[in-house]
Amino acid sequence: MAEITCVVNNTAQQESTLHSEHGLAFWIETGQNKVLLDTGQTAAVLSHNLALLDLAPQDIDALALSHAHYDHTGGLHAVLSENKQLKIFAHTELFLPRYSLKEGKYQSIGLKISREELSSCAELHLSNDPQEIVPSIWTTGEITARPEVEGRSNHHFIRTDKGWQPDPYQDDLSLVLKTSAGLVVICGCCHAGLLNTLFYIEHIFDEPMIAVVGGTHLNTASDAYLSHVIGLIRKRYPDLHLYLNHCTGERAIQAFIRSFGSRAEAFPAGRTIYFDD
Repeated sequence: MAEITCVVNNTAQQESTLHSEHGLAFWIETGQNKVLLDTGQTAAVLSHNLALLDLAPQDIDALALSHAHYDHTGGLHAVLSENKQLKIFAHTELFLPRYSLKEGKYQSIGLKISREELSSCAELHLSNDPQEIVPSIWTTGEITARPEVEGRSNHHFIRTDKGWQPDPYQDDLSLVLKTSAGLVVICGCCHAGLLNTLFYIEHIFDEPMIAVVGGTHLNTASDAYLSHVIGLIRKRYPDLHLYLNHCTGERAIQAFIRSFGSRAEAFPAGRTIYFDD
């Protein structure tokens, strides 16, 4: 049995003492292997929630980072301080400085630890191609083909030789969990675009997808594009289950629930979902 527990999210299960924040972290178990995807925004929330869920950072076999933004990497030190054998999987541009333009000022929103510092305390596996993290869990690598709308924010930038440019989100990746019934796609933010991510996985892994879990960056999608996404998923992936949170946004989550009924659900911190492996 494979299981995915939401450790950090914008919302937590009602009546729990788990903390919530604008961030995301998933604990994934398959057999004897334990993988953490992302670390939330702060070490305090990640540590608090891990302890309440009886999950120990020192038990993690590998950490995957979906992209560099602070709400997915801010709790990194909580894991590094407890796990001295940590393997980290991410895109090669993880350390590219990233910024948010707010009130006329560019503010850093990327990774707060240097490559040199992280390399000194963890084993880095950076690649643009899919990587097998542990048996049955892969990174997608870079989502190279993006014919559909990306999950963009107009205020995200990088600095280049040509000055400030919109962030291309090349570091954005998701995880693929292989189960006996098909593939489970585990997303951080889907800055590459939800549909682009699904199309890419369909092409690269050539197996049916049974579920999408996580943030899909549809919180700013227009009603027209949201309807397009829902319609295409209904047509192309008619049996897909969706466990949505973080940057999906409440409006989009409710639209999916109205369209797909019990096959679409919110996925707050503290909840665990199970798949036959």
